[in-house]
Amino acid sequence: MRRLASAAVLTGLMASPAAAAELNLSVEIPRLSVAEYHNPYVAIWVETPDQTAVKTLAVWYDLKLKNREGETWLKDMRQWWRRAGRTMTLPADGISGATRAPGRHQVKFVGGQAPLGTLPAGQYNLVVEAAREVGGREMVRIPFQWPPKAPATGQAKGASELGAVTLAVKP
Repeated sequence: MRRLASAAVLTGLMASPAAAAELNLSVEIPRLSVAEYHNPYVAIWVETPDQTAVKTLAVWYDLKLKNREGETWLKDMRQWWRRAGRTMTLPADGISGATRAPGRHQVKFVGGQAPLGTLPAGQYNLVVEAAREVGGREMVRIPFQWPPKAPATGQAKGASELGAVTLAVKP
């Protein structure tokens, strides 16, 4: 009986290829020379090629404003807000985070774990959208396949609110 229980435990430990796969994202927020600078709000999500939102992976916004006022400005990330944001309850555990200062920021998402979870196999876009108070709004898309059959990278570059955005997908 003990041997059967151990086999069941070992079977449960075997992960599917998607569960072991990773999305490693690097997002550059450029330093802008402007009179009034505010860190941008950023939304990161996965969408299908027809631009249907599938999963929100991260939302960086001002969590410290009194009365949750920071949530008021999330609608400035227009594409994310229309596709996924307005139906979310925020702050969302594992998704919500503070705004980020200028610089390069690394984020890792693992298959089978929140917030990526059990993303079905298929072709997708990773989307990064940024909006800044007294500033602009910008969005970039990077296509990828899930689960990846081999390591792959993709990149996009914003013109103002986002710098280089790089996605590395690992099986």
